[in-house]
Amino acid sequence: DGALEIEVEGAGEDSYLSKVITMVREAQATKSRTQALSDRAAFWLTIIAITVGLATLVGWLAVGAGLQFSIARMATVMIITCPHALGLAIPLVVSVSTAKSAQNGLLIRNRTAFENARKITAVLFDKTGTLTRGSFEVASVDIHADGWDTAKLLSVAGALENQSEHPIGKGIVARAKEDGVELPEAQDFQAEKGKGVGGTVSGSRVQVLSPGGLEEQGHSLPEGFKDRGGVTRVFVLVEGELAGSIALADTIRPESYEAIRALQRRGIKCWMLTGDNEATAKAVAEELGMDGHFAEVLPDEKQEKVKELQGRGEYVAMTGDGVNDSPALAQAQVGVAVGSGTDVAAATADIVLVNSNPLDITAMILFGRATYNKMVQNLIWATGYNVVAIPLAAGVLASAGIILAPEVGAILMSLSTVIVAINARLLRVKKEALSTENA
Repeated sequence: DGALEIEVEGAGEDSYLSKVITMVREAQATKSRTQALSDRAAFWLTIIAITVGLATLVGWLAVGAGLQFSIARMATVMIITCPHALGLAIPLVVSVSTAKSAQNGLLIRNRTAFENARKITAVLFDKTGTLTRGSFEVASVDIHADGWDTAKLLSVAGALENQSEHPIGKGIVARAKEDGVELPEAQDFQAEKGKGVGGTVSGSRVQVLSPGGLEEQGHSLPEGFKDRGGVTRVFVLVEGELAGSIALADTIRPESYEAIRALQRRGIKCWMLTGDNEATAKAVAEELGMDGHFAEVLPDEKQEKVKELQGRGEYVAMTGDGVNDSPALAQAQVGVAVGSGTDVAAATADIVLVNSNPLDITAMILFGRATYNKMVQNLIWATGYNVVAIPLAAGVLASAGIILAPEVGAILMSLSTVIVAINARLLRVKKEALSTENA
């Protein structure tokens, strides 16, 4: 909650690129539940191959067939039943989907969560930095006390916010520097989550507070500022007296409109989560056409909002970029971190969006569906062809003159593996058209 000045020196493995490579490698090596199912199926198919092969040998010997013919039937059965294709059915799709996801800006950290993206019924978006650009610009500076002007107010507020990591603080500092305002050094800086910051500037106690923080200090909101939407307003108190207020606007990303519409077309509800006041949250939510919003949410309350949606029976994906989003990312069935955010958020999330593009969330869900479908297709093919191939290999139609030679069995087994590999390679990410469900 305070300000700290540190110097960090990192080796090559600490670079962003190295972390991306490591995350992709770990994702490819991680087994999902579907892959575990494939492994169990391959184990039982191996038992079936040995059992049916021996039964075929014994059966043909029992009916008086020659030893060479009986061994040939047994060998053909075991060759065709070899679980080679089944063993590759899921790993091939995992490898292809992880690599292609990374190429398209989706870093998968949790395979199971990625495959479960097909179940998502509600997406909860953190507003700042996800739906919006996350870079606040000062829209207006209002003076509420005698002896103050715009430059003086920006000076004390900017001095304090110069030690803050919050986007609002950065916006105030940027405006002060743009106007050539000198920023004195602040002392005893402290941040109170969701309420504001405070400290000593030029010997005076200064606070920059949210509307909620202002009311907690015993001040009522100035006339006319309560219901203004579309902007975020902070209030500057000097020695406990209201000196002025600063209104900041955060631009909505152009991609956010299309992302919300694309999700809603597929029956997925879109909710917004923000610490901003109700008027601002409502204005943004209505402009984007969202299904609902949570406003004035303190950082430690975000996880509870995820639980609230889950309590309504929703399968929730949470998208955020900050340290305070991490508990909510962990609580959601699918946690999605924006790549431009903090390392803590990225480490907590199941999937990381490298490009910070809301459209990638839609692509992630659709690609998750396509990946799961490819896995199911491969599993069906790798096991299903045995239903026809095993009886033929055992010689049930020998009386009709239909007998599979061992070399034919080897060709069929190899062909099944080739089909599984080709099907995995056909997986595509069509982010621009948002049509991955047809891949």
